[in-house]
Amino acid sequence: MERIDKVQNLIPEKPEFVHSNQEKGEAIESLKIVNRPVVKKDAAALVTGKSVYTNDLAPSDCLIVKVIRSPYAHALIKDINTARAEAVPGIECVLTYKDCPDKRFTMAGQTYPEPSPYDRLILDQRVRFVGDAAAIVAGTSEEAVKKAMKLVKIQYEVLEPVLDFRTAKDNPILVHPEDNWRSLCPVGADNKRNLCAHGVSEDGDVEAVLAKCDHVIDRVYHTKANQQAMMETFRTYTYLDAYGRLNVVSSTQVPFHARRILAHALDIPKSKVRVIKPRIGGGFGAKQTVVSEVYPALVTWKTGKPAKIIYTREESLIASSPRHEMELHVRLGADKEGNIKAIDLYTLSNTGAFGEHGPTTVGLSGHKSIPLYGKAEAFRFTYDVVYTNVMSAGAYRGYGATQGQFAVESAVNELAEVLGMDPTVLREKNMVRQGDKMPAYYGEVTNSCTLDRCLARAKEMINWDEKYPYRDMGNGKVRSVGVAMSMQGSGISAVDTGAVEIKVNDDGFYSLIIGATDMGTGCDTILAQMAAECLECKPEEVVVFGVDTDISPYDCGSYASSTTYVTGQAVVKTCESLRKKICERGAEYLGCKPEDVDFDGEYVTELATGKQISRSQIGNNVMCFSNAPLSASEAFSSPVSPPPFMVGMAEVEIDKETGVLELIDYVAVVDCGTVINPNLARVQVEGGIAQGIGMALYEDVVYNEKGKNFSNSLMQYKIPTRLDVGTIRVEFESSYEPTGPFGAKSIGEIVINTPSPAISNAIQNATGVIIRELPMTAEKIYRGISGR
Repeated sequence: MERIDKVQNLIPEKPEFVHSNQEKGEAIESLKIVNRPVVKKDAAALVTGKSVYTNDLAPSDCLIVKVIRSPYAHALIKDINTARAEAVPGIECVLTYKDCPDKRFTMAGQTYPEPSPYDRLILDQRVRFVGDAAAIVAGTSEEAVKKAMKLVKIQYEVLEPVLDFRTAKDNPILVHPEDNWRSLCPVGADNKRNLCAHGVSEDGDVEAVLAKCDHVIDRVYHTKANQQAMMETFRTYTYLDAYGRLNVVSSTQVPFHARRILAHALDIPKSKVRVIKPRIGGGFGAKQTVVSEVYPALVTWKTGKPAKIIYTREESLIASSPRHEMELHVRLGADKEGNIKAIDLYTLSNTGAFGEHGPTTVGLSGHKSIPLYGKAEAFRFTYDVVYTNVMSAGAYRGYGATQGQFAVESAVNELAEVLGMDPTVLREKNMVRQGDKMPAYYGEVTNSCTLDRCLARAKEMINWDEKYPYRDMGNGKVRSVGVAMSMQGSGISAVDTGAVEIKVNDDGFYSLIIGATDMGTGCDTILAQMAAECLECKPEEVVVFGVDTDISPYDCGSYASSTTYVTGQAVVKTCESLRKKICERGAEYLGCKPEDVDFDGEYVTELATGKQISRSQIGNNVMCFSNAPLSASEAFSSPVSPPPFMVGMAEVEIDKETGVLELIDYVAVVDCGTVINPNLARVQVEGGIAQGIGMALYEDVVYNEKGKNFSNSLMQYKIPTRLDVGTIRVEFESSYEPTGPFGAKSIGEIVINTPSPAISNAIQNATGVIIRELPMTAEKIYRGISGR
């Protein structure tokens, strides 16, 4: 009777997924809506310019809020004179640290108790980087606010900053000397040592195993900070409703976390805060941190008036939440045959001025790179996360796995060169496979893994065997190919929770109320697809309602590649409960027992007599005389986080006289379990690869000797255009994940991880030059070729 069981039983344990539209995946063809390229629910609004974003919703009489930012990397505010600024016509208020609660909090959008330390105030007497908030100005017009900002006189006591993260640990200069700094979780943090987190994870005797190895690679890799550079900058507007509650409309990935963070920051009850998420113009992890929300929230709470803040592009580049800079020391041991025996990784991560996501991003640098080589006899993963006086880092797609996989995958490619072995053959020998236990991945077993098939297919797509190791083009240029593997996760195991509510309305259409945040990824669409598959209706009969913390069921938010897997399984559970209720209500109207009916998506039918009542009739009847609503709500949380897998291969052409690199071709083969929507999945992969190419070749956050960020516009901070990424080709090799909805795993983050090590390997194979610091510029390639 229940569609859920039928659907799950129709999918073979190891479905054969298509490589093209012609081979439409016979093993999953029984699915009607899932695994089909359903058009995004907001597609028409997007292409016609009708999408409504945060700034479109803000009323015209909002106070304009702007932040005065510190010109110093480290200083104490000795005095602020606001009198002249407050006298400017139209200025509502000028707020300083004296107007803020002396209660520290974290801006990191993470499940409570947050692992990130409580080290922030909305405004602090101590400023900790160039661009840190020193004061807030709010007024009725942008012109008045800009004029007033120039009239605020701040006297600073300039202090010596800590700018080199390699010398930050146990430095006599403390970034956070305050006594009310707090760490809620045991993450090895100590503000009196400039230490945001420290940890060690190991299995086996690494030193003993390395000592027996025939070859040991000992290398240090360096990844720089990167900006998410989403189209819509940070922005929020706030107002008080008729009940005196603070309403926050914001471009955020984490509405429920934002509610808690704002309550902590303002020192008010959480019941006084409501967060609403409109459409988001991109996030990529940046909006998992509450970057902009606290400033208009404070203004509204102080004045009672609506207020909004719109970050400029410059502010988004100098005072936001970029990827963590990391230095990674890898020791890799293997025997003569290329069997990897031991992996030792030390990660030093630069969290910047504040600890947002510092203790958690660093973990992925090891726990999402070492398990790719699950046959190793021993591993050790050690890390330190340190405070410095630069812009604080945060979440960015890949979340630490990107940095760790650049280092470990590059070390494996260097090992292949030492062994004189094809790097794809070395991976075939050592890669994790289905059924393997992964000690470095919390002891999880790979229930679904086609990494071997991904590698074989990628080699075929790029014609690896003919192009490796390199080809001299005869015109001063050389071409070669490079390879990298990747894994990620599907939500945070034993932490992430997703919940949905589905109700039957008059005429029988469904409302799907979610707490997950669609930031352009299409989760509204794929969740509706799952619901439509389970309820045997058309996707357009499922209306999706976005996030409002007063109405939506609780969901952690859109991060950690959680939505498809965690919230998707909540949809499946909810549909199962709702089908049962529909049968019960239909049986009541038909005058029979619930066990005597079946529901086919359109009609509840009494099996013995054939009597029927339609879903539309049931919906209308419920609106007339009913003692209970016809709705269901379920939640899902998983004890495991099944990893998706991916292989990426790059073909590059390098001019040996100049070092200029042209990316010719990039192929990617992904195992994300059952693909819910092939079109949306493909777009995710292509976009993530483009971002990864930017990280590999162009993007660089540069500071001067005083801590000023020179990468303060898109003229200085180069992100790739369509012309820079070459040809990107994507295919899928699907496994079936038994714990996921319809066998699905995640896809959002894994797609950014392979470009850096794959391109590095291609440079290595083409020229013999090994670049261990990102970005890999023409200058670095040229210097390597010329031996400088």
